[in-house]
Amino acid sequence: MAALIDSSIFIAGERGRIDLADLLASLGGEPLALSAVTASELLYGLPRARTTAQRNRRNAYVEAIFAQMTVIAFDLTVARVHSAVSAELDRTGRQVGAHDLMIAATAMAHDYRVATRDLRSFPKIPGLETLRI
Repeated sequence: MAALIDSSIFIAGERGRIDLADLLASLGGEPLALSAVTASELLYGLPRARTTAQRNRRNAYVEAIFAQMTVIAFDLTVARVHSAVSAELDRTGRQVGAHDLMIAATAMAHDYRVATRDLRSFPKIPGLETLRI
């Protein structure tokens, strides 16, 4: 099954908490991608770097990810899934962060599971399969 990689994994890789290359290789030949929302989250970290050197390292890391992986857009198909899942969460009183819900909708619309280290929000989403890293 295909996996949509969440920013928590990329951040852990940048911080040296996991070996990103080994992790991605361990997922075998399954298709891997990231959502445009995750791309935005990674790009958000660039101007927040404390030093120019850190920003340059971070930029190189992020651009290498973009060069290797498909980025899936938040399009009308994803918006339809997003609205349905969001309405269901509202109906049941479950709260999920806006970005996590958009990432989940992207995965669901494309029949991907979400590979993540952050299990606070994703398990609340009905119909979403997660892969805990």
